[in-house]
Amino acid sequence: MPQHLLMIEDDERLARMVSEYLGNSDFAVHHAPNALAGLASLQDPSHAPPQLIVLDLMLPDLDGLEVCRRIRALPSALARTPILMLTAKGDPMDRVIGLEMGADDYLPKPFEPRELLARIRAILRRQGEGMKPELATPQTLRFGSLEIDRDARMVTVAGQLCELTSYQFDLLVALAERAGRVLTRDQIMEAVRGRELDAFDRSIDVHMGRIRAAIETDPKIPKRILTVRGVGYVFARQQP
Repeated sequence: MPQHLLMIEDDERLARMVSEYLGNSDFAVHHAPNALAGLASLQDPSHAPPQLIVLDLMLPDLDGLEVCRRIRALPSALARTPILMLTAKGDPMDRVIGLEMGADDYLPKPFEPRELLARIRAILRRQGEGMKPELATPQTLRFGSLEIDRDARMVTVAGQLCELTSYQFDLLVALAERAGRVLTRDQIMEAVRGRELDAFDRSIDVHMGRIRAAIETDPKIPKRILTVRGVGYVFARQQP
């Protein structure tokens, strides 16, 4: 049985090429030529819910980041549909923002169809593994007064809510799940996105600073997320 994908892309030729290529790998692609058509299709009960959304960043009616935000705000399981963002923009911060808005991965244009297929399969594989009972883990991680609720995607310290972006929450979970292990930036990004570190992802240091500002008593003297000079970061097992 084919897996259903929704592609929101205004380039008809590209959409047709991608649909044909993915169709040969047992994917059924529904193409929406603009943002509003894509959002309508996503909520149309006559259409099979997609396993993944391929979303162009540059659309004629709405910005792809706004579309991503609206999808993540839907009051249903559709809000958790994985999103792979396509971007022709050269500014690395646009990609960072896309990931912060809730995209699961991004792919710069132009791209090879086989790389798109590989990324789609990687996202769906990670999603499937997360649903296996044998891999189930406690949904709330507790370290002293710090609690990380993976289901609710909430972080609290001594009962006080910490404001984190979706991307920063994922980074924190990746570290907390490996408490006591020193992780390089590449290992952290691999754990979060399932792909190798790109040059722009050095902004991970900025994100770590913001996470510390949210969860540390004194971000200048961190007790929870420690820097290992020349290597990366470690999440402390013993915390206040």
